[in-house]
Amino acid sequence: MLGCVLHGAGELRVEELPCPRPGPGAALVAVRYGGVCGSDLHYWRHGGVGDFRLREPMVLGHEVVGTVVSYGPEATGPAPGTAVAVHPATPCGHCPECADGRANVCRDTRYLGSAARFPHVQGGFAARLVVPAGQLRVLPDGLGLRRAALAEPLAVALHAVRRAGEVAGRHVLVTGAGPIGCLVVAAAKAAGAARVTVTDLLPEALGYAAVAGADTLVRADDPDDPGWPAEVDTAVEASGAAAGLDTCVRLVRRSGVVVQLGMLPAGRTPFAGNLVVSREIEVRGAFRFDAEFDTALDLLAARGEFDGLISAVVPVRAAESAFALAADRERSCKVLLEF
Repeated sequence: MLGCVLHGAGELRVEELPCPRPGPGAALVAVRYGGVCGSDLHYWRHGGVGDFRLREPMVLGHEVVGTVVSYGPEATGPAPGTAVAVHPATPCGHCPECADGRANVCRDTRYLGSAARFPHVQGGFAARLVVPAGQLRVLPDGLGLRRAALAEPLAVALHAVRRAGEVAGRHVLVTGAGPIGCLVVAAAKAAGAARVTVTDLLPEALGYAAVAGADTLVRADDPDDPGWPAEVDTAVEASGAAAGLDTCVRLVRRSGVVVQLGMLPAGRTPFAGNLVVSREIEVRGAFRFDAEFDTALDLLAARGEFDGLISAVVPVRAAESAFALAADRERSCKVLLEF
């Protein structure tokens, strides 16, 4: 079977890999689509993402959907042939965070295509994938595999909006109109936000934010853009840039909430920290998701406009060109690999 293996920064190879067999409690899935995520691009470009560095060859990918092939001993689940999405996280279930209902920050989790631990957890960009059977999710009626490939990044966005607290009837700022930022727009609107303003450097990216439901689009490099708000109730930083965090802190109202969702570069990040004190602003992190994955599938089934965020579907043999396209924000939003 074919798989996408990263050997180092800039060294992505499509290789013939042995077909895995499901062990006890596990399921074998025939992967149909895999979404190229920003973290995949960071691994590809830089050999790491945030503080997680590549130390051995790793199959990338964690946004995967497909059909059930078979099960290992003592495993049950949807019948073979059933279309499923794969929840990419396997939390330990025993640490203090899991016991507190915060499985998304489990200190001993396994996450598909992640170098956070060593040996690395191999990812889902392969024609066949073995995962614990409990991580399979049957697609809701009316949801096809192509759109379902957005479930993982939408779950990330839903979790970020949840971390923001009550947004119904409020003005939300989103800095960064990449795939995650656009999905934050959709998640905020689904939660009842009265207005969503999005900033980005690229007009093409802002166009995708409009597809997702943004009310106001602002060029981040234009201080005279008339769309800049005087203040907002809540801000979600989705660009992963220090300038985005600084913008959020400066524009959120007194006692407002800033959610840092984008993965910032390793090391120190400068921003207007004194305003956090003098305005009593709450800055909250948002990392991955848990039960929001199921909510994401339901939302995808209910709203067809998500299809407009999928820019291209590329055969796995052309994986490097798919990554190059996904990295070009003037030409794409979400790019899918097809297996």
